[in-house]
Amino acid sequence: MESRNSRRSPAGSGESLAPTDEPNGDATRVVVLVPHVSRRPGEEGERRRSPEARLDEAVGLARAIDLDVVSAHVIGLSAVRPATYLGSGKVEEIGEDVKAHEAGLVFVDAPLSPVQQRNLEKAWSAKVIDRTALILEIFGQRARTKEGVLQVELAHLNYQKSRLVRSWTHLERQRGGFGFLGGPGETQIEADRRVIGERIYKIERELEQVKRTRALHRASRKKVPYPVVALVGYTNAGKSTLFNRLTAASVMAQDLLFATLDPTLRSVKLDTGDQIILSDTVGFISDLPTQLVAAFRATLEEVIEADIILHVRDVSHEDTAAQAADVADVLRGLGVDPDDDHRLIEVWNKIDSLDEEGRARIFNAAARLTGDARAIPVSALTGEGLDELKLAIGRRLSRDRVTLALDLSPADGEGLGWLYRHSEVLDRRSAEDGTLHLVVRVAPDRAENIERRFGARRTAGRRGAA
Repeated sequence: MESRNSRRSPAGSGESLAPTDEPNGDATRVVVLVPHVSRRPGEEGERRRSPEARLDEAVGLARAIDLDVVSAHVIGLSAVRPATYLGSGKVEEIGEDVKAHEAGLVFVDAPLSPVQQRNLEKAWSAKVIDRTALILEIFGQRARTKEGVLQVELAHLNYQKSRLVRSWTHLERQRGGFGFLGGPGETQIEADRRVIGERIYKIERELEQVKRTRALHRASRKKVPYPVVALVGYTNAGKSTLFNRLTAASVMAQDLLFATLDPTLRSVKLDTGDQIILSDTVGFISDLPTQLVAAFRATLEEVIEADIILHVRDVSHEDTAAQAADVADVLRGLGVDPDDDHRLIEVWNKIDSLDEEGRARIFNAAARLTGDARAIPVSALTGEGLDELKLAIGRRLSRDRVTLALDLSPADGEGLGWLYRHSEVLDRRSAEDGTLHLVVRVAPDRAENIERRFGARRTAGRRGAA
């Protein structure tokens, strides 16, 4: 890749990157491998991500937990081997590379079975982890709140439990006694299953309480007329930087994969006068472990329940389209339609990283999209385009709400307070006799209640336009 010094891999099967950064002192030395299985004749669909981009991401994942990447390769494969994933020749040559770099860890950016992992560790005399294990490790280091720690631990335990059953199968043959009575190996498996199962049950109960608490918080927010706007996007797309810009907050925002893990909510007042609650969520990634999606379900419900979803994309990244497709896959898994332009707004971030030609291309592409599909090019770093983004959010919210006019007795202080708590007061004027003339805006499901209680009238042409 152009951004790094490169040399051919000892296996002669792809690109090997010699990282230009200084060693991390006592950090674990790791060799990063990205297996690339060539397409078979007649294989349907297009490969989303280039091998080079996958390698760059894999190195980023390793460095996200301060591993010292001493060597990284794209390994071309014609087929996956059941025993070692890689072919025997590749295993031998990678083993020489691991030995030459004195690496204690090998990260294989692919899903490995317990058998494959064990065989590779034996062949390379080093610890081997796959993509799921590394992402779980990153999440484990990033979790700060009690909820985050519990969610990551649950994902870890489910991952370990699924591998425990298969990785101990060699002990199941050590049988003792008569007939089908198991020996010590089977006893050990059952004991480990029981310990993990009991811990999983305890964590799930605690997370159920977290889920109920979040539901109560959402119910409380619904009583206040503030819509929720959730940020989603591929990890490192700039969501936290955008969140900080819009809210003047100080959420951790670094050029680092999964820099932010725990969700954060802040109140924001738009130029249109709308008050919203902005929610920053964990970043998505391709092949996000199913254990994490399940464990973070309570957190991601903030996205499911959001009135508007801002899909933040890094348009300066070479694989921005592939990343967007991965985010769409996760959203579908959560029951959110990524093609619902009425609810979702695409935010094309990091335009400050583009040259003049790239900027022109992005702005032209955005201009060709019309109506709700219109994307908003922004720079969360410099603030460029954020005014237009706020206006787009305000227009989307105004269109969906009902505007009502009503008259209120000056003695009805309770009713006035209720309106301020449960609706957005757009205008308030006092007549000579003290009668209050109010114009309020509410969600459609609340309009009928206000009409019935206060005799409010719907005003024509006041819902706003997108």
